[in-house]
Amino acid sequence: MALEGRQFRAFALLGLVMLFWAGNAIVARAVHEQVPPFTLAFIRWTGAFAFVAPFALAPLRRDRAALVAGWKEVLLLGLLGVGAFNALLYSGLQYSTATNALLIQAAIPATVVIFDRMFFGARSGGLQAVGTLASIIGVLVIVFEGDPAAAMRLHLGTGDLYLLAAVVVWSLYTVLLRLRPAMSGTSFIAATFAIGVASMAPFAAWEWSNDLRIIWGWGVAGALLYVSLLPSLVSYFIYNHAAEVVGPVRAGQAITLMPVFGAFISVILLGEALHPYHVLGIGLIVAGIVLGALALRGRNAGKGSGGARQVRSLEG
Repeated sequence: MALEGRQFRAFALLGLVMLFWAGNAIVARAVHEQVPPFTLAFIRWTGAFAFVAPFALAPLRRDRAALVAGWKEVLLLGLLGVGAFNALLYSGLQYSTATNALLIQAAIPATVVIFDRMFFGARSGGLQAVGTLASIIGVLVIVFEGDPAAAMRLHLGTGDLYLLAAVVVWSLYTVLLRLRPAMSGTSFIAATFAIGVASMAPFAAWEWSNDLRIIWGWGVAGALLYVSLLPSLVSYFIYNHAAEVVGPVRAGQAITLMPVFGAFISVILLGEALHPYHVLGIGLIVAGIVLGALALRGRNAGKGSGGARQVRSLEG
């Protein structure tokens, strides 16, 4: 029961993460003319690292041996999940819309399943497969506005290609979190955020050297504070923990909630209409996530109480 409680909490917290990440795409698109993409990524991770650093000093000292032994894995995960993903996402949002970014990222669950099978031989159960399929169909219903013929009119621009590359990178990050060395979550987050800062610094410097500067204003300042805190510091702690508790496939499936939250944010902030196809798509997405949770519960019931001992906490 304790294990099921941890998993239920992990799913609930993943919903919060998707809300923050939906806001990240919308905010990044809103300031794309005021903040260059690499500069935005650099400031995001510099701010997030500055917030976590004071709390990470003691854990990093304790985990120094683990960091040294597993530096290759930490470097890879930092470059993928913190550096490359956000550089590609923000670059894509220079040319594409926030809605496209949210919808294209909904391809992550299927990509995670493929990579999990390729690298670790993992197989999804029948109920999990049905849940993933239901969520993907729900996203497609929203993408094509309930009109199958709209698929024939689909066009991918330069920004969308960047966003597709971001999908591949994030899916790799999610699956490869299995390789994370045994250390506290605080140490891992601080180390990968530092890698994100270092990897984005040269690109941000290149933008500055080419007179691509920030156009300051209160809205821009608020956007930079938001992306540094909620989609970064808070969300990465939660996502990494949840991926360990419920597995990479189910954590990746939660990404399909981003179009749902994006639709509601657009309704509330932008006054856009909520159509019947939104309701149908959202229903399918939620049903898919529920089926994934039920599949996990059934698997745990089959393993018995021994499953609880296999869950390694990321807290610390």
